[in-house]
Amino acid sequence: MTFEDSLWLIASVLGIFTIIIIITRVFGLRTFAKMSSFDFASTIAVGSVLASIILNSDYSLLKGGIVLTAIIGFQTLFSYLVRTNSFFQRWFTNKPQIIMWNGKILYKRLKACNVGEDDLIAKLREANVHDFKEVKAVIFESTGDVSVIHNDSNKEVEPRLLSDVNTQELYV
Repeated sequence: MTFEDSLWLIASVLGIFTIIIIITRVFGLRTFAKMSSFDFASTIAVGSVLASIILNSDYSLLKGGIVLTAIIGFQTLFSYLVRTNSFFQRWFTNKPQIIMWNGKILYKRLKACNVGEDDLIAKLREANVHDFKEVKAVIFESTGDVSVIHNDSNKEVEPRLLSDVNTQELYV
């Protein structure tokens, strides 16, 4: 690698990260949040574009900036449509799924979410669960994260915590 190549690499990194900072300031903090599967896909796309711009001298900073602005602009538009339009929300987002309820593993739900029992138990350990009886709910979020709601009291789960979660057949 020549000295000029090294300078180009450093200039590319500084340039593209400056563009990313500006885009993030314009479009807001949600730019790199992982609140939905679409956000996650956008973050991966941004990372891919960043790597291509930095490592491939055929890509210009201007072209990269336009592509990044388009990806993040589309993400922002998509998030807005999902928040404000029930059709978009229903058709383009996944509902979080309960995979464990009141200490019982819901095996049909695990299978439907393609989650193994070992994966679930690992998440319970991560959440410092000592006994299945402590578990009020385990939710497989639309982002792929797993949320564990637990305590050792008889308190019920606040209904608003489950307002967007698929709870069909839980109370049957």
